[in-house]
Amino acid sequence: MAQPPPQPPHRLTVYSAFFIPDSTQPGRYHPTEATVGPWSPQHQHGGPPIALVAQALADHPSAAPMDLGRITVEFLGPVPLDTCEVRTQVLRPGKRVELLQANYTVQGKPVLTAQAWRLAREPGICPAVADSFTVPTLPQDECLRFFPGTNGFPYGRSLEWRFTEGGFDTLGPATVWARLRIPLVQGQPTSGLAGLMTMLDSANGISAELAFQKWSFVPVDQTLNLHRLPVGPWFGMAARTVIDDGGIGTTTTTVFDERGPVGHSLHTLFIRPKSST
Repeated sequence: MAQPPPQPPHRLTVYSAFFIPDSTQPGRYHPTEATVGPWSPQHQHGGPPIALVAQALADHPSAAPMDLGRITVEFLGPVPLDTCEVRTQVLRPGKRVELLQANYTVQGKPVLTAQAWRLAREPGICPAVADSFTVPTLPQDECLRFFPGTNGFPYGRSLEWRFTEGGFDTLGPATVWARLRIPLVQGQPTSGLAGLMTMLDSANGISAELAFQKWSFVPVDQTLNLHRLPVGPWFGMAARTVIDDGGIGTTTTTVFDERGPVGHSLHTLFIRPKSST
């Protein structure tokens, strides 16, 4: 397949962070334009708000050391570029296993909801069984191409992408390394979990099987299962998308860092021609 012509140079706008914390109310944040995705300048890409929710779940007080083992996020609609609040609660308390819930609201309306299992980790409690996935070598060259017909979008430009397979401008399975250029929240360190989650909602985009100019393939959810927490600054994903002709698809992804695989994720996709939306 012929390669598309090079896209014109794009000056990178550097933002201070994806979110600015509200100085008057804990749990309230102001998203910056760095969160804007490819679908609309009024809506965020799913990655930053998902990461904000995941970090809130990880930070929820616990009586014993626990790690998140599974996070499922449901999109209740497009995520507006507007002030948000994130609140967490325990649904099922426990000393070794507990179920948490988080809600991301805008003007009092739920936009994202998430549930997470948090599990007690006891090193040496059982034999380790390794994932056979081979982590690819981190390439030297940064990817400067985005979806054909676009010159990037703020979220995409706020991460550095290095592909080992496929690309934004190539249809089919893809494998990529990425790291954040800016922190998730201004003035706060970005954890490995937050860094990974900021990237992960791009899995359906990098592994798209249909042309971005003609088709909308929007995730309605995201589930991530982890056997260990990721360590940054570089995070990777190997993604593959499958689509049924009824307009429903899935993206399955192996996620990894420089130490090896950390888990797997799954997106459910709603797919329609752009002309009919």
